[in-house]
Amino acid sequence: MTKTTAARASKTKTPLAAASPWASAPDREQQREAKRRAVLQAAAELFNERGFHATSLDDIAARLNVSKPTLYYYVKNKDEILLQCVRQGLEMTLEGIEASRQAGGKAVDQLRACMQAYADIVMQPFGMCLIRVGDEEVPEPSRTELRRMKSEIDHAFRRLVAQGVQEGSLAPCDPKMTAFAIAGALSWIGRWYQPGGEYTPEQVARQCIATLCDGVLRRVDIPAPKASRAPRKIASKTVA
Repeated sequence: MTKTTAARASKTKTPLAAASPWASAPDREQQREAKRRAVLQAAAELFNERGFHATSLDDIAARLNVSKPTLYYYVKNKDEILLQCVRQGLEMTLEGIEASRQAGGKAVDQLRACMQAYADIVMQPFGMCLIRVGDEEVPEPSRTELRRMKSEIDHAFRRLVAQGVQEGSLAPCDPKMTAFAIAGALSWIGRWYQPGGEYTPEQVARQCIATLCDGVLRRVDIPAPKASRAPRKIASKTVA
C-alpha cells in the first residue's frame, strides 16, 4: 500500500464515539427512584416532627436542598407523599411479619418474632409516620386500601395468638382482644419514641415485648410441698 493510499484509508476510518455525559436509561431510572425515595424519607421525618398539616412542600424541598418545582418530578402533591409514606410503613410491617412466620417454629416463637418486627418498624421514619399521622388524612379510595392492609396485620397477630393457645404455649384468652392489646401497645411506641433518647431501639423493643409476654405482676415462687415421712415402725416386743 502506497503512502497516498494509506492516508486515504486513514481518513475513511469511523471516528471513535464521544462518551455521553448522560446516564443510560437503567441508570437514570435507578437515580430517579433513589431521589424519589429521598423525598419520601425527608417528608416522613418532617411529618413525624411537625405533623402533616404543619409541613409544606417548601419544608420538604428545603430539607433536601432543592427547589420546590424539583419535587414535582417525583411526586404529584403532598397528599400523594403521605399516601406513599403510610403505604411504605404498612408494606414493611407486613413483610416483616411474613418473614417471621416463614421462619417457622412454635406459634409463641413466631409471635415474639412478629412483635419484634413490628416494634422495630414503628421506630423507623415510615413506620412512625404510619402511627403518628395515620390513614385518616389519606383520601379515598386509598384510605380503604390502607385500612385493608392494617387489617391483615391484626389478623396475623390473632392467628398466632389462637395457635399459641391451641398448642398450650399461651394462656387461654380471646385472640381478638389479645391481638388488639399487643398491637396497640407496640403501636404506641411510634408516638413516644425519640431517636437518640435514653434507650436504643433494641432496648425499647426488648423491654416492651418482655412486659407484654411476662406481665408486670411479681410472681411469687410457691415452695413445693415437703414429702411426707413414712410412719416409723415400732418393733413389737415378744411376750415371754
